[in-house]
Formats: sequence, structure tokens, C-alpha cells
Amino acid sequence: MTRPIPPRPRGFTLIEVLVALTIVGLCLAAGMRAAGTMTSNAQRLSLNNMAQWCAENELTEMRLNTTFPGTGSTDFSCTQLGHSFTGRTEVATTANPNFRRVEMRVFNNDGQALLSITTVVGRY
Repeated sequence: MTRPIPPRPRGFTLIEVLVALTIVGLCLAAGMRAAGTMTSNAQRLSLNNMAQWCAENELTEMRLNTTFPGTGSTDFSCTQLGHSFTGRTEVATTANPNFRRVEMRVFNNDGQALLSITTVVGRY
């Protein structure tokens, strides 16, 4: 006569539960870090877009002005979507006297450079 095999207890051992919780915790931590990085990148991209709008507005104003820009540097300020920016326009001569090299830099309130645009403006 064979002896019956006693039923095996069902469920997980404590070690198995702790290993599963550790794996879930690591996955959640990695997900939180990725979400935080995406949020900071989205904020940085938004600030850079607004800074570019400020620089392009100043450049468009310079191009629409009928006078040829003089050399030197000037400061400007701009507000886009409730954010205030400061900027500096530097105009320099080129080898061709009918063109000027224009560089615009835009800074946030902390003085950190957000954007730099360089272009050439011609005599109209």
C-alpha cells in the first residue's frame, strides 16, 4: 500500500514576497525618476521656446526698421506667457559693408543664458 502524499501548502514564502516587493519598488523608483526627468525637460523646452520668441521678435523689429543697424550692443527685455526675459543684442561689422552680424542672447531672471541666435542683416 502506498502512502498518500500530504497536500502541499499553497501560497508564497516570505522570501518570495520580499523579492517581489523589491523588484516592484525598483521599477517604481525608476519610473518616478524618468517622470521627473521628463517634467524638467518639458519646462526647459518651454522656457527655450519663449526665449526664442523674444529674440525673433527683436530681430523682426530690427529688420522692419528702415534704418541700417549701428554697431554696438543694446539690452532689451521681453515678457512671454507671464515670464520675463532680458536680452542683449550685439551688432558687429562684416567684411561687406552692406551687412551687419547680429547676435541676440536671451537670459532668464537668474542671468542664465537660455538662447543665442546669430544672423546677418543687410542694408535695405
